[in-house]
Amino acid sequence: MKVLTGLEVLANSKTWPKKITGNVAYLCHSASVDQNFVHGIEILQRIFKGRLKCLLGPQHGIITDVQDNMVESPHQEHPHFKLPVYSLYGETRRPTPEMLRDIDSLLIDLQDVGTRVYTYITTMDYCLALAEEKGLQVFILDRPNPAGGKIVEGRILDPAYQSFVGAHPLPMRHGMTIGEVARYFQQNYYPKLNLTVIPLKNYHRAMFWPFKFWVNPSPNLATPDSAITFPGTVLLEGTQVSEGRGTTRPLELVGHHQLEPYAFTAQIAKAAHQAKLTGFILRPCAFRPTFQKEAGQTCGGCHIHVTQPSKFKSWLLGQIILRELATYPWFKWKDPPYEYEYERLPIDMINGGPELRQWAESYGSIAELHRLEQAGMAAFLKKRQKALIYS
Repeated sequence: MKVLTGLEVLANSKTWPKKITGNVAYLCHSASVDQNFVHGIEILQRIFKGRLKCLLGPQHGIITDVQDNMVESPHQEHPHFKLPVYSLYGETRRPTPEMLRDIDSLLIDLQDVGTRVYTYITTMDYCLALAEEKGLQVFILDRPNPAGGKIVEGRILDPAYQSFVGAHPLPMRHGMTIGEVARYFQQNYYPKLNLTVIPLKNYHRAMFWPFKFWVNPSPNLATPDSAITFPGTVLLEGTQVSEGRGTTRPLELVGHHQLEPYAFTAQIAKAAHQAKLTGFILRPCAFRPTFQKEAGQTCGGCHIHVTQPSKFKSWLLGQIILRELATYPWFKWKDPPYEYEYERLPIDMINGGPELRQWAESYGSIAELHRLEQAGMAAFLKKRQKALIYS
């Protein structure tokens, strides 16, 4: 059975468009397309005609052209669709009442990748907060979670470390679609929100990426595999070690100019084997980033190849990589700022607290890593269960 996105379900329905009343705003980006690569803006203009009043864009811009964090996008008019575009990663990261002044229904259609630090769910959260305050209808056009809907891993974020890479206490890899995340936020934080999820059709939790096509949801997620490795490799954003940005396979690579690829890969493989991690192969390699960390330098390291997505624990592998890297005398954590946090270490913002950094620095045991991961997990999973849509 062919999987249909929420956008496609809306486009093929006679009843859903009637439920979306009044003036409409659309939060989208370059991956907001159907399976024929028709953009959602074109589809919604066909459905709602003049009722589609404005567009909103998340981090990386509505056309997903901006590479790095804290590189902002301006407000503008869309040159083709002739609609105002309000940037939610510019002078503000929260929608303002003025942006949605004449709006009755907000449609959110972002391709998320199932990881807490991926900022689209934070942008969505800020939109939900304003929508509850203004009494707007919110419709989530649901899309698959390419990191899968069954594996949940990572330490629950400490509320003291809430930020743009962690709006609420979630584990790093939450195992929900963006529609399910919206339901989770509504049930736990926005009880008066008028929220509707237009669900995927023929989708189930065990799926990873069910389509033949892939449109980058952000500039450095180039493949469905990179969405699976991302919960682990994004940790390297908190270090001086390259995660492969500036190459053709970002967020699947780990490397540094002072690493010898074969020895480093053997070191990580041994530690991963001791932790009983499976579902992947590490290939020794060298790469030369063209921009960002290690730009113009040949890095030794490894390429993470996912062989069994249903078994691969990317967050656990990422923490082990950090622990092994921390044994090198040249290793350094990255200094702030990071996503508008100017004092705390980026790694602590990414991990949702300092404990995992301290674990890596002290070369902690795998048992201790599991203990840190499980703190608060049972309570989260119980709340998460109520938000799930798909079997």
